[in-house]
Amino acid sequence: MFYEQILSELSEIPNLKTKDIDAYSKKLIKSGTDVSRIRDYVLTHKHLHRIYFQVSLGLMSDITRQFSFIEDNEDYLQDWWHVDQLTQFVRKPIDFEFAFVKAKEYIASSKTFTRRWGYVLFLTGLQKNHENTKQILSLMKDDEEYYVQMAEAWLICDLAVFNPKYTIAFIESCGLNYSILGKAIQKIVDSYRISDEDKKYVKQLRCKLKNSINHAL
Repeated sequence: MFYEQILSELSEIPNLKTKDIDAYSKKLIKSGTDVSRIRDYVLTHKHLHRIYFQVSLGLMSDITRQFSFIEDNEDYLQDWWHVDQLTQFVRKPIDFEFAFVKAKEYIASSKTFTRRWGYVLFLTGLQKNHENTKQILSLMKDDEEYYVQMAEAWLICDLAVFNPKYTIAFIESCGLNYSILGKAIQKIVDSYRISDEDKKYVKQLRCKLKNSINHAL
C-alpha cells in the first residue's frame, strides 16, 4: 500500500529529521503525486500526517482552496503540532480580511484545534503589520481549553513584538481570564524581541492582574 511504501522509504533515511520529511514532500509535490490515499492513515503516524497536509496544500496555488482543504480535514487536527505546522504550508502573503473572516468562523467552532487554528493562522506574517493589531485582538476571548489558551497567549506575545504599546494596553484592560493573560505575559518576559522596559511593565501588570482576580473572589 502507498502509505507503507512511504514509511519504508523514510525508514531508509539515516537519522531522519523534519528537513528530510520536507525534502521528501517536495519531491512528491514536484511530481504532482496525489497523497489522498494516505488520508485514512495520517493519525497513525506523524510523518504521514505531515506529508499528507504538506503535499496536498503544496499542490494548491489558491489560498481559498487551501483553507477549504484544511476545513474539510479539520477532524485530522487533533494535536497542537497538527495545527501549528499549517503555517508553513499555506501560501503567503495571505489577505488579512480573508484571514480575519475565516478566523471568526474557526474560533466559534466546538472543536479545540479548529479554534486554535483560528488564532495560529495569523502567525503567517499577518501579526507583523501593526495596522492589524486591533482587529486581531478583538478576536480574543476566554476559552477553557489549554491548547487554545496557549495559542492566544502566543499570538498576543507576537503582537507585542510588533505593536507593543497597543498590545500591552490591551493586556492591561481587556479583562480576559488570567489563564490566558498570565501565559501571554510569561511569553513576553521570555522573548528576546521585546524591550526590557516593556518586560518590566508587564511583570508589574502580572501582579496587578493577579490582585484583581483575588479581589473578585
